[in-house]
Amino acid sequence: MSAPTSATRRSAEEIGSTPAGPRPLPPLGPQRSVPAPDEVDTVLASGLRVIAVRRPDVPMVEVRLRVPFADPSGTAASDHAAVAELLSTTILSGTRSRSRIGIDDDLAGVGGELGFSVDPERLAVSGHALAEGLDTLLDVLADVLLAATHPDDELARERDRLVERIELASAQPSVIARRALQERRYGDHPVTREMPRPEEVRAVTGDAVRALQGSALRPGGAVLVVVGDVDPGDAAARVESALAGWTTGEARALPALPALTPRDLLLVDRPGAVQSQLRLSAPAVGRTDPRYPALQLANLALGGYFSSRLVENLREDKGYTYHASSSLELDPHGAVLLVETDVASEVTAPALLETRYELGRLAVVPPTADEVESARRYLVGSLLISMTTQAGYASTVASLAAHGLSSSWIREHPARIEAVTTDEVAAAAADFFAPTRFTGVVVADAAASAAGLRALGGVETP
Repeated sequence: MSAPTSATRRSAEEIGSTPAGPRPLPPLGPQRSVPAPDEVDTVLASGLRVIAVRRPDVPMVEVRLRVPFADPSGTAASDHAAVAELLSTTILSGTRSRSRIGIDDDLAGVGGELGFSVDPERLAVSGHALAEGLDTLLDVLADVLLAATHPDDELARERDRLVERIELASAQPSVIARRALQERRYGDHPVTREMPRPEEVRAVTGDAVRALQGSALRPGGAVLVVVGDVDPGDAAARVESALAGWTTGEARALPALPALTPRDLLLVDRPGAVQSQLRLSAPAVGRTDPRYPALQLANLALGGYFSSRLVENLREDKGYTYHASSSLELDPHGAVLLVETDVASEVTAPALLETRYELGRLAVVPPTADEVESARRYLVGSLLISMTTQAGYASTVASLAAHGLSSSWIREHPARIEAVTTDEVAAAAADFFAPTRFTGVVVADAAASAAGLRALGGVETP
């Protein structure tokens, strides 16, 4: 067959069109159900919840551990955040039977890795290995949970590194805005301590880190997820055997958050800043509320993805910003909405005006059927993508378990999204996105921005 000549070649525009106009997109087929995998969900005598799932896509296994790890003082005034950060950065430095090199060698021998992180709510462990190396991965995990020594020389090095990272991060506008927003929303609740102060880290001793591990790293209320090319029952039994020594104590759960109440935004002065950070937040509902699917779709229409009203207005039409978004922040105690954007100082007040305008417009001019359908397709697709890999599925299941939900929730959620009507999205938009429901902060150069913000109103200024 001869190749087409230049006279017979069609452009992309011609291929996508007919004499009557653009080709219509074919209708979407019915949403396929997500099959339930082979799974075991059990609670050990220690109080550790173990969820093991067979996903034989590749001969690997993913492990996720979430341990409630809250500050026992119940305030943001203690050194818990600093001690917890150093614990997470030195826990792999050695145990009573393994050096740091020994830990690395044992994991490398099974194609494995382990990583620890901590926040005000929980300590998290993420790891993977070849499926045949599950026993080794669990053995190393048990060793560091039960017998990490946190050597003083390692602590000294990590303390210096952590102080340097915190000092660099603390100068970042996004970090300043996040800290100010958390304090505006929750006062002195320990959830606001997402990053300790450098002076607090410098004061941490090795004895304090080792004492925190012994007193707070407990199995009761923790969740361990294993996903991979394994038999679920056998994997759960292996976990129970490997962690047989981790038996007593209830992990420390974060106390309930104070109610998020609507009030004026707070102007946080950042002298000389050439860019301003706008952060607005309001109460929402979590995954178990029947309104949650409609709220998700309304949020997407506002600013949850690129084809949204905020992006169209602030970025495409006004050119105020490169990025604007709205999102749902979920925790075991509830949920909040977050609307955020960064703009040049000279358009701080106009950008806030347009943000409030889009919130009000969503509430009184709800998403159209086309907007809802576009958001629906995006949301369902994102959910399905999150379950396609072992790593994504393990992280999703661990997150759900932290909220008291089983993996069936994520498999059933696409059907709930498909069932949402345009009227239900409109109701969610009116209920949750009215501008008067929000509070938050504006981090900006007050000398350049305060006058415009005062004229706009609804902002506490110096």
